[in-house]
Amino acid sequence: MKDIIKINDLYKTYKNGNIEVKALRGINLTIKEGEFVAIMGQSGSGKSTLMNIIGCLDKPTSGNYELDGKTVVGLSEEMLSYTRNQKIGFVFQAFNLIPRNSALKNVELPMVYAKKPAEYRKERATKLLETVGLGERIDHLPNELSGGQKQRVAIARALANEPPIILADEPTGNLDTAASVEIMELFTKLNKEGRTVIIVTHEDDIAEFTNRIIRFRDGQIIYDGQVDHS
Repeated sequence: MKDIIKINDLYKTYKNGNIEVKALRGINLTIKEGEFVAIMGQSGSGKSTLMNIIGCLDKPTSGNYELDGKTVVGLSEEMLSYTRNQKIGFVFQAFNLIPRNSALKNVELPMVYAKKPAEYRKERATKLLETVGLGERIDHLPNELSGGQKQRVAIARALANEPPIILADEPTGNLDTAASVEIMELFTKLNKEGRTVIIVTHEDDIAEFTNRIIRFRDGQIIYDGQVDHS
């Protein structure tokens, strides 16, 4: 399997007046294509900062980051936006659905930005919603869906442009236990189909669904190991 994410000696420092906050301190990390990874750590540990850099939403202070074989550091805002749209599907804790749009229109949105034809968008969005078990809910607005169903819409939207990586930030944080298990089982299925899935979580039982756990503390990786599912 090829390296889909390669991070070398990565630092991120935020300046707050005269105070410097070192969010990441020399991170070295490789994630291979098709891995299912949990990134864990308490608030302020650096896991969300790393997530934002992996997702091309933030830039490191120094170090190098390669995404799918291409160096990301130094790209223009336009190229970062293009890379996000093509390479990464995002799933957020708060779902981030547009309230006035149906499930179908929400899933179509990344394809609108990618300038895909309307007929293609509708056909693919419908198929994706059927894939996540919401074929009968395509015309429903977000406020007509349960939390678990909203997250399924968000996952379908993340898959819209067939990105090689799914990046999920606390995807079960707003869900009850039953819905959380359903969502993690869906991520497991997507991973078994070949997608690289990276989940940021602080919940051990959620991390146990993955195959590899990376733990952060004070901007550094303190643990990186495989999950034993035997």
